Amino acid sequence: MMTARGLRVAELAAAAGVPSDTVRYYERAGLLPPPARTAGGYRSYDAGAVDRLRFIRGAQRLGLRLSDIRDLLSVRDTGTCPCEPAEELLRRRLAEVDAEIARLVALRTEMAAMADALPAAACPPPSPGTWCPPAGGGDPTCAS
Repeated sequence: MMTARGLRVAELAAAAGVPSDTVRYYERAGLLPPPARTAGGYRSYDAGAVDRLRFIRGAQRLGLRLSDIRDLLSVRDTGTCPCEPAEELLRRRLAEVDAEIARLVALRTEMAAMADALPAAACPPPSPGTWCPPAGGGDPTCAS
């Protein structure tokens, strides 16, 4: 009785659009279950490994951590719908993204104020201990 040959690392990697090292890393990290081995010792992945890799990559694009993805996969592997834990993870990630956006908006405002405060004409040397020259009586946007 002949069984179909599974996918080797390079074939799985190509099918999922990732480097071969990524496949090996995900296996070491517990995201991919250890595959069967051929008589020659090569890894032999089943077709489900392609779907699993695509799931992992999609979850990473959403900013989920590998530990979170591992948790979702363990729920998924039981045959239970992972929607509830996925929603919780995504809502937490949304809050993190919103906080990062707020931080970046504040940073942009500060940078724009610094740029606007820089003198356009003759630029005097900076005061000792600062990196930008005084502008109109010591602009608070310049860092000391």
